Amino acid sequence: MAGNNRELADFLRRARSQCDPAHAGLPADGRVRRVPGLRREEVALLAGVSTDYYARLEQGRRIVPSPAVVDALGRALELDAAGRAHLADLIGLGSASPRPRTREVQRVRPGLHQLLDALDGEPALLLGRRMDV
Repeated sequence: MAGNNRELADFLRRARSQCDPAHAGLPADGRVRRVPGLRREEVALLAGVSTDYYARLEQGRRIVPSPAVVDALGRALELDAAGRAHLADLIGLGSASPRPRTREVQRVRPGLHQLLDALDGEPALLLGRRMDV
Protein backbone atom coordinates (compact mmCIF):
# COMPACT_ATOMS: atom_id res chain seq x y z
CA MET A 1 0.00 0.00 0.00
CA ALA A 2 2.91 2.38 0.64
CA GLY A 3 3.90 2.23 -3.05
CA ASN A 4 0.33 2.90 -4.02
CA ASN A 5 0.24 5.94 -1.71
CA ARG A 6 3.40 7.26 -3.37
CA GLU A 7 1.72 6.90 -6.76
CA LEU A 8 -1.32 8.73 -5.39
CA ALA A 9 0.87 11.54 -4.04
CA ASP A 10 2.66 11.92 -7.39
CA PHE A 11 -0.63 11.90 -9.28
CA LEU A 12 -2.15 14.58 -7.03
CA ARG A 13 0.90 16.82 -7.38
CA ARG A 14 0.89 16.47 -11.19
CA ALA A 15 -2.85 17.13 -11.42
CA ARG A 16 -2.58 20.16 -9.15
CA SER A 17 0.26 21.63 -11.22
CA GLN A 18 -1.84 21.40 -14.39
CA CYS A 19 -4.81 23.36 -13.02
CA ASP A 20 -5.33 27.00 -13.90
CA PRO A 21 -6.29 29.06 -10.82
CA ALA A 22 -8.29 31.53 -12.91
CA HIS A 23 -10.22 28.70 -14.58
CA ALA A 24 -10.96 27.20 -11.15
CA GLY A 25 -12.69 30.46 -10.19
CA LEU A 26 -10.09 31.64 -7.71
CA PRO A 27 -9.51 35.40 -7.55
CA ALA A 28 -6.05 36.76 -8.24
CA ASP A 29 -4.48 37.55 -4.88
CA GLY A 30 -1.38 39.35 -6.13
CA ARG A 31 1.05 36.85 -4.61
CA VAL A 32 3.81 35.41 -6.75
CA ARG A 33 3.18 31.75 -7.47
CA ARG A 34 6.18 29.61 -6.62
CA VAL A 35 4.57 26.50 -8.09
CA PRO A 36 2.65 26.09 -11.32
CA GLY A 37 -1.06 25.48 -10.99
CA LEU A 38 -2.98 25.47 -7.75
CA ARG A 39 -1.56 25.64 -4.25
CA ARG A 40 -2.38 22.88 -1.78
CA GLU A 41 -4.66 25.15 0.24
CA GLU A 42 -6.55 26.11 -2.93
CA VAL A 43 -7.20 22.46 -3.84
CA ALA A 44 -8.32 21.81 -0.26
CA LEU A 45 -10.65 24.82 -0.37
CA LEU A 46 -12.17 23.77 -3.70
CA ALA A 47 -12.60 20.17 -2.50
CA GLY A 48 -14.03 21.14 0.89
CA VAL A 49 -11.37 19.40 2.96
CA SER A 50 -8.79 20.78 5.35
CA THR A 51 -5.42 21.84 4.00
CA ASP A 52 -3.75 19.46 6.44
CA TYR A 53 -5.83 16.51 5.19
CA TYR A 54 -5.02 17.26 1.55
CA ALA A 55 -1.33 17.76 2.39
CA ARG A 56 -1.23 14.35 4.09
CA LEU A 57 -2.77 12.76 0.98
CA GLU A 58 -0.20 14.47 -1.21
CA GLN A 59 2.61 13.33 1.10
CA GLY A 60 1.61 9.71 0.52
CA ARG A 61 0.39 9.04 4.06
CA ARG A 62 -1.82 6.03 4.66
CA ILE A 63 -5.20 7.69 4.36
CA VAL A 64 -8.24 6.26 2.61
CA PRO A 65 -10.61 9.09 1.68
CA SER A 66 -14.31 8.47 1.30
CA PRO A 67 -15.89 8.28 -2.17
CA ALA A 68 -17.37 11.76 -1.58
CA VAL A 69 -13.90 13.21 -0.91
CA VAL A 70 -12.50 11.45 -3.99
CA ASP A 71 -15.31 12.94 -6.08
CA ALA A 72 -14.67 16.41 -4.61
CA LEU A 73 -10.94 16.11 -5.37
CA GLY A 74 -11.74 15.09 -8.94
CA ARG A 75 -13.89 18.20 -9.36
CA ALA A 76 -11.34 20.49 -7.68
CA LEU A 77 -8.52 19.18 -9.87
CA GLU A 78 -10.76 19.32 -12.97
CA LEU A 79 -10.07 15.68 -13.80
CA ASP A 80 -11.76 14.08 -16.78
CA ALA A 81 -13.50 10.70 -16.49
CA ALA A 82 -10.25 8.78 -17.05
CA GLY A 83 -8.44 10.89 -14.44
CA ARG A 84 -11.22 10.34 -11.90
CA ALA A 85 -11.18 6.60 -12.56
CA HIS A 86 -7.39 6.55 -12.13
CA LEU A 87 -7.68 8.52 -8.88
CA ALA A 88 -10.27 6.04 -7.58
CA ASP A 89 -8.02 3.13 -8.57
CA LEU A 90 -5.02 4.66 -6.81
CA ILE A 91 -7.05 5.11 -3.65
CA GLY A 92 -8.47 1.62 -3.90
CA LEU A 93 -12.08 2.46 -4.64
CA GLY A 94 -12.12 1.37 -8.27
CA SER A 95 -10.00 -1.78 -8.19
CA ALA A 96 -12.35 -4.00 -6.23
CA SER A 97 -16.05 -4.15 -6.78
CA PRO A 98 -17.82 -3.14 -3.60
CA ARG A 99 -19.36 -6.05 -1.76
CA PRO A 100 -23.00 -5.58 -0.99
CA ARG A 101 -23.61 -5.44 2.73
CA THR A 102 -25.85 -8.19 3.91
CA ARG A 103 -27.55 -7.05 7.05
CA GLU A 104 -28.98 -9.60 9.35
CA VAL A 105 -32.63 -8.73 9.80
CA GLN A 106 -33.35 -7.87 13.39
CA ARG A 107 -36.67 -9.14 14.67
CA VAL A 108 -38.73 -7.90 17.59
CA ARG A 109 -38.87 -10.45 20.39
CA PRO A 110 -42.32 -11.84 21.27
CA GLY A 111 -42.14 -10.36 24.78
CA LEU A 112 -41.68 -6.88 23.33
CA HIS A 113 -44.66 -7.42 21.06
CA GLN A 114 -46.74 -8.26 24.14
CA LEU A 115 -45.46 -5.16 25.94
CA LEU A 116 -46.37 -2.93 23.00
CA ASP A 117 -49.83 -4.48 22.82
CA ALA A 118 -50.28 -3.83 26.56
CA LEU A 119 -49.47 -0.13 26.02
CA ASP A 120 -52.74 0.26 24.15
CA GLY A 121 -53.05 3.85 22.98
CA GLU A 122 -49.71 4.98 24.42
CA PRO A 123 -46.92 6.13 22.10
CA ALA A 124 -43.94 3.80 21.87
CA LEU A 125 -40.80 3.52 19.80
CA LEU A 126 -38.48 0.57 19.30
CA LEU A 127 -34.91 1.09 18.19
CA GLY A 128 -32.71 -1.63 16.76
CA ARG A 129 -29.00 -2.26 17.25
CA ARG A 130 -28.15 0.33 14.60
CA MET A 131 -30.66 2.84 15.93
CA ASP A 132 -33.15 2.06 13.16
CA VAL A 133 -36.84 2.41 14.05
